[in-house]
Amino acid sequence: MKDSTRSYIYAGTAVLFWSTIATAFKIALGEMSPSMLLLVASLTSVAVLTIIAFAEGSLREVLRSTRHNLISSALLALLNPFIYYLILLEAYSRLPAQVAQPLNMIWPIVLVFLSVPLLKQKIPARSFISLFISFAGVYLVSSQGSPLAPGRSDLTGVILATGSSLFWALYFILNMRDKRAESIKLLVNFIFASVYLLIYMALTDRFMPLTLKALAAGIWVGIFEMGLTFYLWLRALKLAVTTDRISNLVFLAPFMSLLFISLILKEHIYYTTLAGLILIIAGIVYQNSGRKARE
Repeated sequence: MKDSTRSYIYAGTAVLFWSTIATAFKIALGEMSPSMLLLVASLTSVAVLTIIAFAEGSLREVLRSTRHNLISSALLALLNPFIYYLILLEAYSRLPAQVAQPLNMIWPIVLVFLSVPLLKQKIPARSFISLFISFAGVYLVSSQGSPLAPGRSDLTGVILATGSSLFWALYFILNMRDKRAESIKLLVNFIFASVYLLIYMALTDRFMPLTLKALAAGIWVGIFEMGLTFYLWLRALKLAVTTDRISNLVFLAPFMSLLFISLILKEHIYYTTLAGLILIIAGIVYQNSGRKARE
């Protein structure tokens, strides 16, 4: 099988898995707190990534991590998954899945603006246009079917869902500076994040008994949102002849996600959700097309 074919298979599988996550989040959060869900998912990811590293023969690289590597992982893990997912899951606990999921997608736009102070890059005019287009989409999504009468969505939830993109974009920039293999970085990050979560939950007394349904949902998130799916996506990008075509497949996930949300969660999908999602993605695509043109 050609590498390009394998790349599309890996990417398509990852997109399919990611499209189930908004539904899994809502099911899990109906059974446990955001922090408990994240702990179960993080520990699951550690197990999955350890198995992958062992199978690849790269587990020794984890044990040989330098002090600089460990400090880098400790900082990255604090941003993601610890802070990022705690904020995102709190947003999901407050909002319908069809609202929280699209609002979290604006991080590529935020990334451009963070690149100014962190990477010393200039902001092209099209970035402001992209930001306007995407935030018009955010407004439509958060209106929940009533664009002329906003305020139906939980404002704190909207702020958390959109604000989480700041932490993901910051993580993305800092992660680029770490030249270790992605699978190794992910494993060490999740180990640190699991430690942070155990300390956080011990200090705040947030531990709670788990039902079988809650445990299953948490494990699903750990495998198919984080550990395995991250690995499949990175493999797809590595095998791809050109990453642009593979990267564009990720835009299928939110639309597929709405199908699961409708069928499993029984949420009525508002027309403003679809319209807003299209605007958000349009803003991202417009921003990316400008980058490609400059390159």
